[in-house]
Amino acid sequence: MESNTFGQQSSKVTQLADRISQAISMREFLEGDSLPSINELSRRYGVSRDTVFKAFQDLRERGLIDSTPRKGYFVTSQVTNVLLLLDQYTPFKETLYNSFVSHLPLNYKVDLLFHQYNEHLFNTIVRESVGKYNKYVVMNFDNEKFSKALHKINPARLLLLDFGKFDKAKYSYVCQDFDESFYRALDSLKDRLTRYRRFVFLFPRTLKHPQSSKDYFVRFCQANRLECTIEDDVDNLQVEAQTAYLAIKQQDVVKVVKQGRLEGLKCGKDFGLLAYNDIPSYEVIDEGITALTIDWHKMGDEVAHFVLNNTTVQEYLPTEVRLRCSL
Repeated sequence: MESNTFGQQSSKVTQLADRISQAISMREFLEGDSLPSINELSRRYGVSRDTVFKAFQDLRERGLIDSTPRKGYFVTSQVTNVLLLLDQYTPFKETLYNSFVSHLPLNYKVDLLFHQYNEHLFNTIVRESVGKYNKYVVMNFDNEKFSKALHKINPARLLLLDFGKFDKAKYSYVCQDFDESFYRALDSLKDRLTRYRRFVFLFPRTLKHPQSSKDYFVRFCQANRLECTIEDDVDNLQVEAQTAYLAIKQQDVVKVVKQGRLEGLKCGKDFGLLAYNDIPSYEVIDEGITALTIDWHKMGDEVAHFVLNNTTVQEYLPTEVRLRCSL
């Protein structure tokens, strides 16, 4: 157990429990091994005996250690530490997380972090995590290229999520296809979409979404002789009748609905609206917003399977259509 100092980010009890848990995870202590005594850990880390006792109780509740009068505290179960590094919080990422952790036993500890599309933060998190986790589940920083920082992680321990239009043959991955599968989902709606005069893709300049989706959007519109626009200035959007809108950001979905109301237009009747990535609120906004989405529950299930079974997975999840009244 390296370092005998604690930071200020959480309680000393939590930090000590996590330090011991990590040591078990890294096989410094094996099942059946005795742990250092309360007095020894108290001296080593400069904390009270009560702090060590509470840390042991925490680990006992997780099912990682136990104690006997003669043996003291000892390891009963091997802990598995998992880094789940996502891009940014969204309701469907929460669905992914909840689905994932619901499959894990108590001796699995998941650290959930977000890189917020900040490349420096991404590289720092990856660099500082190397050797500290048994499994790494990562949403890459860029859809078009593999981040060099990830080369420091053993490929057998790494699962790539969501993005991945780059060579990843030696890695496990569960991704969505922002190109052909996106096109097929639109094509399944062509009878509805071609009822509109125009189709508008809301794609703000700062949006961190694969740019190639624009090409497949245009290709779909051209194949169906549908007038199309890619709008990057969503702040000044004017919602028009006989127009269908495709929005990726949740805020833009709400903006279209509100702007339509201000102009006296009804969603699903005067104009159409299609959202990217389904969330629970889309079921109730304006009698329901149609969504293109992957199954985020399924992605969470696949992550759990990789973490629990040490098996390779290489899968693209299909883009599904959740048809509602907005289209």
